[in-house]
Amino acid sequence: MLTTIHSLKKGEQAIIKDFDIDTVPLKLLEMGCLPGNMVELLQIAPFGDPLFLNINGSHVAIRVETAKEIEVDIIKLNL
Repeated sequence: MLTTIHSLKKGEQAIIKDFDIDTVPLKLLEMGCLPGNMVELLQIAPFGDPLFLNINGSHVAIRVETAKEIEVDIIKLNL
C-alpha cells in the first residue's frame, strides 16, 4: 500500500516522493509541492476536507482527492 499525504496524521512530516503530474494542479506545483520537498499536516477541516499543509514553508489547503495522489515517505522522529 502506498503512503500518501492523505494517510498522514496531524503533526506528521514526510518527504514528497512521487505523483502523477496530471492529477496535481499546477498552482500546487508552483507553491513547492515537488518531489524531495517536505510536507507537514497542520490541520484537518471539521468534515475531513480540505487538509491544511505546510509544504516547504508554504501553507496550503488541498482536497482529499488530491492528497490521495501524492506519494510520500514519512519522516520518523526520534524523540
